[in-house]
Amino acid sequence: MSSYIIEGGKKLVGETYVSGSKNASLPIMAASVLNKGITKLYNVPNIHDTQMMIEVLKSLGCKVKKSKNKVIIDSTNIVNFEIPDNLMHQMRSSVIFAGAILGRYKKAIFSYPGGCDIGSRPIDLHLQGFEKLGISVRKNFGKIICETEEIIPNEIHLDFPSVGATENIMLASVLTKGITTIINAAMEPEIVDLQNFLNKMGAKIEGAGSNIIKISGVNILKDVSYNIMPDRIEAGTLLCSAAITGGEILLKKVNIDNITPIIDKLSNMGCKIRSEKDEIELKAPKRLKAVNIRTMPYPRISN
Repeated sequence: MSSYIIEGGKKLVGETYVSGSKNASLPIMAASVLNKGITKLYNVPNIHDTQMMIEVLKSLGCKVKKSKNKVIIDSTNIVNFEIPDNLMHQMRSSVIFAGAILGRYKKAIFSYPGGCDIGSRPIDLHLQGFEKLGISVRKNFGKIICETEEIIPNEIHLDFPSVGATENIMLASVLTKGITTIINAAMEPEIVDLQNFLNKMGAKIEGAGSNIIKISGVNILKDVSYNIMPDRIEAGTLLCSAAITGGEILLKKVNIDNITPIIDKLSNMGCKIRSEKDEIELKAPKRLKAVNIRTMPYPRISN
C-alpha cells in the first residue's frame, strides 16, 4: 500500500481549480451503457476509480478514448452483460453498472463489490430495488444473477436514502414503459448531476435533489456531451486544509451551493470567506474557534 509522508508546520497558501466530481463521474460513466452510441464526458478526474470504470466499460465491449479530463465512450456494440470479478473486487462503485446493464439488456451478472476502506456496506437496498422492478435476483456461488423479461415500473420506498441504490434504480428504470417513483431517495448533488446527464441524453426524470424522484420511461436515448460537476468533497477538503494550517486559499471552478454547510462552519470558526460566482477565497485566523459538528445524510448538518 502506498504511503504519504507529511511534514507539518507550514501554511497552505495559493490558488487552484477544483477537479471534476468522482462521485458524479462514476454513475454517469456507467449510464453511458444505456445509449447505443457516443457519450463525450468532460471534467472527468484522472484517478484510479475512473480508470477502473473505463476497464469495466471495455470489458463490456465499449470503445473508450481518454485524453486528460475528457472521456469518449462508444457503447454501440456491447457484447457482454457480466462485470468481471477482478474489477468488481477492486472498486465498490462498479456495482452501479448493474442498473445500467439491466436497463439495456434485462440481465446482469456480477459479484459482491469490494474496494471500500469504510468497511462493510451491503448492497441489499440495490437488490431489493431491482426486485421491486420485477427483476429476479439469484445468488449462486458468489455470483449475483439479475434478469427479467421486462422491467416493471413501480413505487419503491428505500429504508435508507442510499446513494448507490437510488442511482441503480434510476438507471434500471430509464428505458421502461411507465413511471417509477423512488421514495426516500438520496438527495446528494451527484444524484442531480446524474439526472441532468440522463435528461440531456433523452430520459425523463424529475425530483433529484429532493427525497422523491420520478422516472418516466422512454424508448430510446441519444448521443450526448456532458460536463461533470465540480467535486464538493475536494473543495471542502482544500478549504479545511487551508483553515487548519492558518493559510489562505482561492478555489476556482467550484459549486458554492454544494458546500454551504462547510462554509458556514468555517465562518463560525473565524475564517474570512469571500465567494463570487464559481470562486471562493478563504483566509484563516491565527487560531480557529471551536465548534460542534454532527454529520448526517445530505443535506442536513446540525450543531
